[in-house]
Order: sequence, then C-alpha cells, then structure tokens
Amino acid sequence: MNTYKSICPYDCPTTCGLLVDIEEGSGGNARNTSKVVRVKGDPDDPVCRGVICRKMQRYEKSIHSPDRILSPLRRTGAKGSGEFVPVSWDEAIREITGNWKRAIAEAGPETILPFYYSGVMSYIHRNCGDALFNRMGACSLVKTLCASAKSAGYSAVVGKTGCLDPRELAQSDLFIIWGSNMKATRLQSLPQIAAARRAGKRVVLVESCALEMASYCDQVVLVRPGTDGALALAMMHVLAAEGLVDEAFLRDGAEGYEEFAKTLHACTPEWAEAETGVPAQVIRELAREYGAAAAPAIILGSGNSRYGNGGMTVRLITILSAFTGAWSRPGGGLCGCSPGGGPYVDATRITRPDLRTNTARKVNINMLASALGGTDGGVPIRCLHVYACNPVGSVCNQQGILQGLTNPDLFTVVHERFMTDTARYADIILPATFSVEQADCYSSYGYCSFGTAYRLLPPAGESKSNWDIFCLLAKAMGYEESHFDRTEEELLIELLDHPKQGLSGLTDEEWNTLRTGGQVSTPFAAHDDWKTPSGKLMIVNAAQKFAVPCYQKCHGGSHPLRLIAVPSSETLNSIFLERDDLVERRGEMTLVMHPADAEARGIADGDAVVAFNELGEVTFTVLVSALVAQGAVAAAGVFARRQSANGNLVNTLHHERLSDIGEATTLNDNTVDVRRA
Repeated sequence: MNTYKSICPYDCPTTCGLLVDIEEGSGGNARNTSKVVRVKGDPDDPVCRGVICRKMQRYEKSIHSPDRILSPLRRTGAKGSGEFVPVSWDEAIREITGNWKRAIAEAGPETILPFYYSGVMSYIHRNCGDALFNRMGACSLVKTLCASAKSAGYSAVVGKTGCLDPRELAQSDLFIIWGSNMKATRLQSLPQIAAARRAGKRVVLVESCALEMASYCDQVVLVRPGTDGALALAMMHVLAAEGLVDEAFLRDGAEGYEEFAKTLHACTPEWAEAETGVPAQVIRELAREYGAAAAPAIILGSGNSRYGNGGMTVRLITILSAFTGAWSRPGGGLCGCSPGGGPYVDATRITRPDLRTNTARKVNINMLASALGGTDGGVPIRCLHVYACNPVGSVCNQQGILQGLTNPDLFTVVHERFMTDTARYADIILPATFSVEQADCYSSYGYCSFGTAYRLLPPAGESKSNWDIFCLLAKAMGYEESHFDRTEEELLIELLDHPKQGLSGLTDEEWNTLRTGGQVSTPFAAHDDWKTPSGKLMIVNAAQKFAVPCYQKCHGGSHPLRLIAVPSSETLNSIFLERDDLVERRGEMTLVMHPADAEARGIADGDAVVAFNELGEVTFTVLVSALVAQGAVAAAGVFARRQSANGNLVNTLHHERLSDIGEATTLNDNTVDVRRA
C-alpha cells in the first residue's frame, strides 16, 4: 500500500487536495493490477485542510465500478436505445474522422460542433480539444452554462478586482449568505460559519429555497425568485436614508455614487416588499444590521444570476457590498466571485487559438437544441463531439435536445466512463479516464490556490485521456503540428516552465510541490485596489446597457409558480449517478412546494405531482415545506432519465433564453404549474 497526492477534478469552488491509497499490484504487469482502495482529504492542502465531501470519500467506487465503459463502442440499435458493440480504437478513429472529412468537404467545418463543460475542471483535459477544433475550423462553443452572468455583473462594478477568499471570512463580523447552498457547493467553509456563530456572530440566509441551509443560519429571509436586485436596492435605500453609507469611501473610490444615490429614493422597503415578498420591516432591520457591522461579508451564490436579470442582480448586490466601505476592512466585502489569484498558466498553450485560420461560428452552450434543430440561423450541425458534459441531463430544453440527437443525419461522438443519457444517443463512444489515470493542473475558482496532480494508475481497460484521444484524432485528420505529438506530462511541464503572474513569488518549496504533485496557496487580492479602467469602483458604468444600475424584471412566464433548480449535496450535476449509495441517499426526484401553494392545489406532502409548462411535463414527488418562498417550487439535483416516471428531467421545463449580460443560462427563470399525478 502506498499513498499519493491528487486533486478532486470536479465542478466545485474548492478543488480539494486528496490522499489516494493504492494497493500496488504484483507480478510482471504490476501497475495494471494496482487499484485505489481509499481516498481521503489531504490535511496539507491549503484550502480543504483534509475536509472532503462524501462523494469523493468513496471515489474508488467510481474508478473501479463494474459499470465502467472500458473499450470504444459503436451503436447498433436505434439512437437512444443504448445498444452498442465494442470496436477497436483504429475502427473508432477511422469512423470519426471519416465523418468529419465528409462534413468538411460537403458543407464546411462550421457543421462540426465540439461540446463540453465542467465534467472535468482541470486545465489540460477540460480545454485540450480546442486546439484540434481550432485547427479544423469547427464551431466555437460559448461556454456560459453556469455563472457567466454572475461574473459579468461582478466585473461591471469591480473589473478584475479579486473578492474575498473564504479563508478571510475569519475576520468578518456579519455574514449574509445570499443564494448559496454552501452545504452542496462550499462545504469547506461551513466550519467557519459554525465557529462564527459560536463566537456570537450573526449569519443570515437570503434564499428562495432554504431547505439545506436553514439549520446553519440564525435567520432565513425568503425572497421570490428573480427579485434579489429589488432587495439589494431597498437595503441601500435604508442605508442612505439613515446615514449608514460610507460616503467618503464611495466619493473617493467610486464613479457615479451621487448619480446612483438619487435613484434610491423610490426603492423603499414597501416597494421591495411588493416585489420580493420580504416584509418591509425585515428589510429595514437587515439593512440596519448590515450598516452597523464593521466588516460584513456577503457570500454570494450563483443561483440568483441565472435569470434574465441575473447580471443586473449581481451588479446591485456587489454595489451593496461596498456601500458601507466594508471592502476597505479585513473580512469585509464580497465572497463568491473570482478571488483574483490568477492567471496561473498560459492557457493558450493548450487551446492554441493561433491554429484557427477562419472566423469561428459561435454556438452558445445553452442553445444546443436550436443548433441541432437548425433554428439558430446557422447551417445544420452534422457532427457533434461531446466530452466532459452530459447535455441531455444538464442543458436547457431537454426535449429539443433529444429531438436533435435522434436526427439520423447527425453523427455524435461521446467521451464517457458510464452510459449516461447523452452517451445512449452516440454513434461512437470513446472510453475516458478518471483523474488518477492522467496528469493535469488545477486552479480553484473559489480560492486563491493552484495545484498539480500526476498519473497514479495506468488507464483502465482501453480508456484514454481527452488529450490522448484528441492527439489520435488530429493525426488521423492529417494535422502535422508538433503540438499533437507531445504527451500530457510534457504539456504540463511546459505550462509550469512558463508561469503567469499568479504563480510569481512562489518559494522553491512550493515549486517543488507543483513539480511532484500537490497544491499551493497564492496571495489574496488587495480588495480595495480596484482593477478597473479608472482605478475606481464603477457604480455607474457607461459600457453597460443601463449605465446607472436599476431594478430589471426577469423573463418570467405565464404560469403561476416560479421554478428554480437547486444543487444537491449528495450528487454533483449529473456526475456520480453511477454510485448507488449516493443515488439512494438522495432519493427520488423531489419538488419542494410551499404549504399555501400545495393546499391551493389539493396537494399533500409525498404526493406524486406533474410540473408542466409550454415545453413539457415532468413528474416529481412533492415535499411540502415552509422553507421555500411562496409562489416558487424547487427541484434539487440532476437525475438520470431512468429515475423519472415519464423519462423527462427538470431541464425539460427550461427555456434557452439568455441572461441580460454574460450570455448565461436562465434555468431559474421559468414558470410552471403543478397538479397531482
């Protein structure tokens, strides 16, 4: 038994360091018979300090699952039937590149669409397909599935200024957890919250569904989905009216404070109550408490940015976080956006934009159904290449995506480890590796940290890493660039040999950690050193459609209940659905509903219900709870179609509409009604 360092590869702000216990094989082919027997948190990791989620505590169950795909597969049955036979790598590569060459010759490279997102969050294996598709001249994917409206709204105020690293929250004296299920997405920060409460510090939760976080907080403020911006404006109204604004800080360090302040007179708590459902007195008390704190911290989630007004909402909350001058004091300000630790490496060495010789056709990831259906104005997509993603389970308009995937003229390739709902529609499936079977580097998007993880096991069966797959495909396409001749280890060395500013100042010991495997902490940002064109906070931003921030309505819809999708702490997106222990603990597809909304429809706790809108119908089991805002229903987690009574998942009910800025998903900005099944 030997223990090695690794890093969690999945979509979480923490990027936890791992200790992997491997039982070494014996005999002439020892490494091929080695196996992972235990995974635990690395106590030396500067971020997680040994604390990892239950999902990764049994990571070996996924790595060595008997359900894992271990050879290339070719479809034999109808698309979606899941009927495949094994083929050789040579056959698979030949079939893939043959279809690509025909598509390019007959209709051009813009008929080929690469499709990936956050199935792996490392630098190399997440992004390495870009070099091949740039060389080919294929479509360019606009990857805005998660929180790009949040990033755009935040940047519209503070530019590239880094927010609080969660480790700085130890110095905060008030916490407003705003739209963040930290149990599912920021587990490692929950001990800090618990310690703060024991020390007498207040923790307030602002949420539309507080089911998993209420017990960790002193107060829950339930807000109607899509109205968080109105709450932020009303809080600033109270702060201004009661002299709790740090005007010297804003006049010296911000642009447009006086112009914006004049608009606040109409944003009364009574006005906000009508919009948000939060009582006016609760708004006043929360604003006063915030104004009285020396170093209040807003911990901002991403859910409230997934609306048609998502970018504006984040602009307003970001301005609120600076309204009392909190950013100028340790522990004060905003946590939950970019902490400003990078860039660490030169990602263009992976993606190679210099290889592209045409103007790329851009396809937004949220509009896959339209691209496949030919309703986006572009030429029909003839070849779809999916990796690190399961769009049938996680992208808007599921029924439109399924219709596109069943098109007999579409040739689909999927890199996968398990037979996901998307893989069932593939023409060719290529077996993919796990993180312990490949080398890569990682940066946390929630902390100031960077790390490397090296290959600990040979790839299982005939599986290959994304990098190795794309190099094979490039050579079969006849591309002779030396970029495709290297190993992933050689590319990783090149990245470390050409560091960017985020890795400046590392000690020899820290560089040794990166050369051998592990994570290092990087410096926290100076939070009032505004990285903006003017060097000031941009309360008014002339580059925005609405230069002066103001409340904007979200898309909404014609049905009476607002549907929101919330994360589950038992699974992660559509990852881990192969793990029976996690799936069983999470339970069936559940829709959380307020008691008044359930009573009005004759629905009782535990009933089978159908949620429906103009896009389709989805069956759930209802959970009646006062911890969801009245007028809202919440669906937690991503499921497999086999777990749904009618095969439809919650993304059946999600439109493809985009956010106001950032071209982001608006998956929380849909309305439904609910009836008993």
